[in-house]
Amino acid sequence: MAHTDHQTMRRVLRREIAGTIGLLTDEHDFRAMRRYRTFTFDDHRTYLQQVEALLKTRASQGSHTTVALFDPQEYADFCADTGLDPDIPTSRTRFTAELATTGPTVPYEGQPLADLVPTLIDEAVRQATWEYASTLLARLGACASCGEDIGRAAFVRASQFLVRILDTAQAGARHLVCSVSGTPETLVSVLHADGGADGTTRLDEAEALEFTTVLALGLATESSGGLVMRTSAPGTPDRIYGWRLRGDGLEPLTAGEVFDAYCTDVESGDLIPPESGVDYCTPPDLGLDGERPTTGHDH
Repeated sequence: MAHTDHQTMRRVLRREIAGTIGLLTDEHDFRAMRRYRTFTFDDHRTYLQQVEALLKTRASQGSHTTVALFDPQEYADFCADTGLDPDIPTSRTRFTAELATTGPTVPYEGQPLADLVPTLIDEAVRQATWEYASTLLARLGACASCGEDIGRAAFVRASQFLVRILDTAQAGARHLVCSVSGTPETLVSVLHADGGADGTTRLDEAEALEFTTVLALGLATESSGGLVMRTSAPGTPDRIYGWRLRGDGLEPLTAGEVFDAYCTDVESGDLIPPESGVDYCTPPDLGLDGERPTTGHDH
């Protein structure tokens, strides 16, 4: 009887343990791991099928699992830095545990693996973009004239802009895209937000942090680029408008400029028919014209 009770308690405790699986999402990474003798899979499709079956089994048992992006090169570097043998399963386990706290992860909630993988890759790109933009901001250092941290001040300024952009948008779904092309690498950040009729805004904090950081980098370095938003609400046409980065501020695009941007093929320059039910318009006034920019380092 006591033995049965112990087994029952262990089963209950097992459901309390959260797990992480490091996933090799593409064939190239899968082939890189096959050089290790203890990595026993030899077919990527079969490997993915087995991972999905395991995720379903754990979910059916009430266990929570997150999926992390497993990068073979990062794994090799991790083993070299920690003195671990990369060709034993416990090393892969330790690396995966590290990914659970530092790397991009996506919770498994019963979705097909074919839907989870693109989400995981998007999360990895988002995190890499944020880290890169944050590094460039930190390298800007302090203003030679006033001593203010340029990157921190630009982040505050970008936050002000984002708050005003969301506050002045109509209720409904908002899709924002910020691109900065004056940095060593062109950066693009996307933010999704839902605005309720009561004035509240729901958004993903990690997305918002990355978006604000990229915008701040564009403002701090006075790079070329822009910010475009599309709003959607039931019963009304979608509205598209935006701004170009100008110095350490935003300059509204005209309705014609927005139309041209959306209705011209980037590669060929040919015209594209405009979408039906869409208004290409000028943005609302952000109400910041009279305020001194927080990042005013033109002295």
